[in-house]
Amino acid sequence: MMPFKKKFKQLEEADITEIERRIKANDPPYNAQFEYANNYICTSKYTIVSFLPKNLFEQLQRIANAYFLGLLILQVIPAISSLPFYTTLVPLALVLGVTCVKDGIDDYRRHRSDDIVNNRKAMVLRDGKMVEEVWQKVVVGDIIKMENNHFVAADLLLLSTSEPNSLCYIETAELDGETNLKVRQALPETAEMGDDIGQFTQFDGEIICEAPNNRLPKFEGKLNWKGETYALDNDKILLRGCVLRNTHWCYGLVVFSGHESKLMMNCGKTVFKRTNIDRLMNALIIGIFIFLLSMCLICTIACGIWESIFAGDKFQIYLPWESYIPGTILGTKEGSVTEGATVLSMLTFFSYIIVLNTVVPISLYVSVEIIRMGNSLLINWDSKMYYEPKDDPAKARTTALNEELGQIEYIFSDKTGTLTQNIMEFRKASINGKSYGDYLDASGTAIEITEFEGSDSADSVFHYDTDSTPKCDFSENKYSEDSFSYYDRRVPDGIRRQDSHMCDFFKLLALCHTVMPEEKEGKLEYQAQSPDEGALVSAARNFGFVFKSRTPNTITIDNCGKEEVYDLLAILDFDNVRKRMSVIVRRNGKVQLWCKGADSVIYERLDKSCRELQELTTHHLNEFAQEGLRTLCLAVKDIPDSFYAQWAVKYKEASIAMENREEKMNECYEEIETNLMLMGATAIEDKLQDGVPDAIANLAMAGIKIWVLTGDKQETAINIGYSCRLLTDDMEEVFIIDEEDYDKVKQQMEDALKAIDDIKKGKKTETEDHVDSVRFENGGMPTGTATYNSADDVVSLEGTSDFALVINGHSLAHCLKPELEMTLLELGCSCKAVICCRVTPLQKALVVDLVKRNKKSITLAIGDGANDVSMIKTAHIGVGISGQEGMQAVLSSDYSFSQFRYLERLLLVHGRWSYLRMCKFLKFFFYKNFAFTLCHFWYAFFCGFSAQDVNDYYSTRYPKLYHPGLVNLLFNKRVFALSVIEGILSSIVLFFIPYGALYEEVTPWGKDQSDIQSFGVVVASILVVAVNLRCALDTSYWTGFNHFVIWGSIIYYFCFILAMYASVFNYTYQGVAFAVFSSANFWLTLILTNVILLVPVVAYRFYITSIKASLTDRIRMKQRLTKSKSRSRDLHIRRTSTFRRSARSMRSGYAFAHQQGFAELITSGTNMRDRASSVQLKSPVTLTNVKKFDGHSANSSKPKNGTAAQASHPNSLETYETGGKILYTEKL
Repeated sequence: MMPFKKKFKQLEEADITEIERRIKANDPPYNAQFEYANNYICTSKYTIVSFLPKNLFEQLQRIANAYFLGLLILQVIPAISSLPFYTTLVPLALVLGVTCVKDGIDDYRRHRSDDIVNNRKAMVLRDGKMVEEVWQKVVVGDIIKMENNHFVAADLLLLSTSEPNSLCYIETAELDGETNLKVRQALPETAEMGDDIGQFTQFDGEIICEAPNNRLPKFEGKLNWKGETYALDNDKILLRGCVLRNTHWCYGLVVFSGHESKLMMNCGKTVFKRTNIDRLMNALIIGIFIFLLSMCLICTIACGIWESIFAGDKFQIYLPWESYIPGTILGTKEGSVTEGATVLSMLTFFSYIIVLNTVVPISLYVSVEIIRMGNSLLINWDSKMYYEPKDDPAKARTTALNEELGQIEYIFSDKTGTLTQNIMEFRKASINGKSYGDYLDASGTAIEITEFEGSDSADSVFHYDTDSTPKCDFSENKYSEDSFSYYDRRVPDGIRRQDSHMCDFFKLLALCHTVMPEEKEGKLEYQAQSPDEGALVSAARNFGFVFKSRTPNTITIDNCGKEEVYDLLAILDFDNVRKRMSVIVRRNGKVQLWCKGADSVIYERLDKSCRELQELTTHHLNEFAQEGLRTLCLAVKDIPDSFYAQWAVKYKEASIAMENREEKMNECYEEIETNLMLMGATAIEDKLQDGVPDAIANLAMAGIKIWVLTGDKQETAINIGYSCRLLTDDMEEVFIIDEEDYDKVKQQMEDALKAIDDIKKGKKTETEDHVDSVRFENGGMPTGTATYNSADDVVSLEGTSDFALVINGHSLAHCLKPELEMTLLELGCSCKAVICCRVTPLQKALVVDLVKRNKKSITLAIGDGANDVSMIKTAHIGVGISGQEGMQAVLSSDYSFSQFRYLERLLLVHGRWSYLRMCKFLKFFFYKNFAFTLCHFWYAFFCGFSAQDVNDYYSTRYPKLYHPGLVNLLFNKRVFALSVIEGILSSIVLFFIPYGALYEEVTPWGKDQSDIQSFGVVVASILVVAVNLRCALDTSYWTGFNHFVIWGSIIYYFCFILAMYASVFNYTYQGVAFAVFSSANFWLTLILTNVILLVPVVAYRFYITSIKASLTDRIRMKQRLTKSKSRSRDLHIRRTSTFRRSARSMRSGYAFAHQQGFAELITSGTNMRDRASSVQLKSPVTLTNVKKFDGHSANSSKPKNGTAAQASHPNSLETYETGGKILYTEKL
């Protein structure tokens, strides 16, 4: 099979027949000759024609299925068949049929998802008029019209738009995970066609461009039209999966469609995934088959010896050899007895393959599939994984991988939209040396911020009588947003008092940005290049400084009800090197520069008089960063008119320079951005999804390693890493690999590995790691020591929890080269957490494949955008988040849900349960089969050789219960061998105890009862009772269904045997069952045999659970001793950002867009149109319930005797948190 990297490289380099693409607009015959792909997409595996042969081929890859197909062929041959062929045909057909139906249902769901996409509507130019057409009928060369908020149907060349200068705005969330808007612009020549259908009908341009490929940010081509040639690049292309925003309409020409679009080229191919247990069972089935052949060979040799040496041929007077056997007394075939014995023994070999065929279980796979189907339904029906706001339950999109969820060791996660909501919220501010954002009581003490949500359970531990923390009232501001929450009343009070520092602070936020205002249905809305900027401008708006409109030369704001117009003189735009942006404005003859940026670059440019304020602000920045907030510094400068006049001349010359333009402009920026006066800092929260920190912490405790693969910049990724507890202060070191040169990257990695070795060697040898500590004292909380053991083998964690790795995309490109990839793997696997920043979709897939290929570990990838599809398909298990970034990831996933926190329950509860159920089933199944089948083998020597567990609450409370799955402890070759040995020993007991009991037995009436029919009934009956009792011993959680199945099976067997052997059916065993069951000897034998079989098992279990109890045994005992309660929901939801870490922790120095802003478009006026200067509104946005905890002052008292400490302030809340800390406060 072609290596993974090579397959992707072929896609990337377009290593296919098509070298370049030629397209003529409005010329279908010309385009048809190239046989370009249509716009139909298919993510399914089968078609109606290919389903049956392809599915059967896949199923016959299972060794057992192929074996039984061969067995069926043998049974058709009368000479060797001792059983009718339908005894194998029916169960085999059932096994294949059930799997066929299951796979068909899975694939049908994918077809339905594809149909929804393929049947979306688009307006297509056909025969001189726009007609509505479904997406799948769109072809290369078509001209399409799209309207605002419509998905782009295919990869298009933008021809014209409704906006000035033919600009259009698109959201590329499905492609790159970013919800901020991108700008595209049509050629001026094609833009002149506007909305004129007649001109589009006459358009006959020819496009020559690159062949289909998966490079999202690049496009190369040219347009030949009217004797002119025009260059085409990515700025003129709209990609499939994008959404048109803030643009009334636009027209485009289809360049790539269907599976040749860049979106689909990044999706990879649907692969056939097989679980670890499936692969193990294939190997075990081969071993069982070899064991079967050995038994058949033994019987063959013994048969030959018996028939030729020990006078077996003399029995022909009772049972003659068949007519085709040499030496038969029938005289039909001449030959010696030796020849006849040889032929007979060879036929016996094949006969015993048929007789002993149950040792290779035909019902195994159908039973496995039924169990998997049941586990999938439990996932689908789990109300705790149902997301009510979107009416979105969890979905198991495949039923073949459930038990693998219990063995995950590596999780590869996207960040934006997966860990975070991609929603920024203004939380805190430092203004003129004072920190704002905490809710203060009457004494000035910062207290916990809560939102009352009510209780879901009567068993809640706490019952609060107070309501949520009161928010600041912004009702006086007609532009305020309902979604904005702020609790520190000092800020709005200061603005009402016209505090100059506060007013200037928020005025800067209203002026220094590249946000575009939009009036939509009478409401003022903002379109920002990044959600960070949007959050800051929105905060200024709610505090009374409303950005209303802009032109190329002016900015209009509403300052607490008074309109102010500023002349916009220059925008000094942001980029990743400058890490800041500035605007220069004039009002009332006063020129000012307003600047915001990373603290590191702002501090370098501050006036010396700001030293004291800088220290206070730095202290606040560290506090904000410890809470996981993203910080930004603000500064201002008054510019004399004379200085500005001179600088403006230099700036204009630099902006039109033909050589070294960027360097000259940067020199101008540096000249004017000096001697700034510090105003303060902002702190915004990149809002995590609810429950993400707890979920990650629990998964990490379970021994699962988490790698975050994101397109975000390094500072943002590190900040989120701390916020979601992926990075913690307990880590010895966080290594950062960020060099661009190959040799330097290599050196950084080697230094990191050396540092890890040095730290480990420097530590004292620690005692062996144990899975958990649990002891029970009077039914109380668990303490003490417990280990997982199987035959005293202790499962311990790897010592990898002390380090973390952060690596940048350009460094990762070197690390994924063959020479360095193993070094990267060694370093990554030595760390508890890995964060890869600025990675491409291809790099995500290559990282997953690197671990998958070289580690004997099960991997899981989770994401929500099209940029995550490749890694989702590459991992053993793919999970799609149905979030803000479309459904592309969900369509390609194995499991899907709406919130990352559900992954914890999917793995620690459903995954663990599925793995336990499957392992327990397989152990019992193989034990039962060997115990049953080997009874036939022992009989051959006497016939002449003729032929649950803990509940979901404790599963998540004790994540280390997940560890047996990580190390494949519960079902492996060793466990299988023990099950086989137990089955063999059980078969000996099951055969020889009844044999001894019935040997030469007579009934009280003097009749012989040691016949073969009676013996068979006795052995079979004891077997049924024994295996069901053994099943009862293996049952951890009893329900009515368990009782019905286990005891019902025994009762059903006896009833069935009595009925089947009655005279009504005239069966050869007629009357045998009644005779056997009426014998006291039978019941004594049944009791004796079961005691011999089960007492050792019970004794061993007692010894293990009492002396060497595993964590599961101890938690199960805890569950029995205490009344099981569902985990009560906290009445007050904490803000995920407010968790402390030490000052050494890293923080993001700035919160800006990933690429350059709209500055050039704004100042050039190319994106301007008439906008309303005044809008009456109050935007109705759904309120997000949050809770913030920042600690308590020394005055906050600890609650005693279950009561809350009461504060004197009427708005104070009851407090139940402990471990408070003194906040840094200023004089009020």
